[in-house]
Amino acid sequence: MNFQPLGKRVLVKRVEETKTTASGIIIPDNAKEKPLMGEVIAVSKELSELSTGDKIVFAKYGGTEIKLDGGEYLVLNLDDILGILK
Repeated sequence: MNFQPLGKRVLVKRVEETKTTASGIIIPDNAKEKPLMGEVIAVSKELSELSTGDKIVFAKYGGTEIKLDGGEYLVLNLDDILGILK
């Protein structure tokens, strides 16, 4: 299924963080917070600042969660994106 964001929005897939600490302690899934980093999957035609494949950091409570083709994604407004990881 194709999804084209409208307005100044992007479709993002969260990037999972490591499940162990630096000292080797395993963190259970129910104790972890959802990651605040993601990969841009689709960009609206109105945005030139971002491209598909960019790694971004976004606001903790930003975006709307949706499910597409069995995967979980976020639709974020440009204002919810804090920066691009390079």
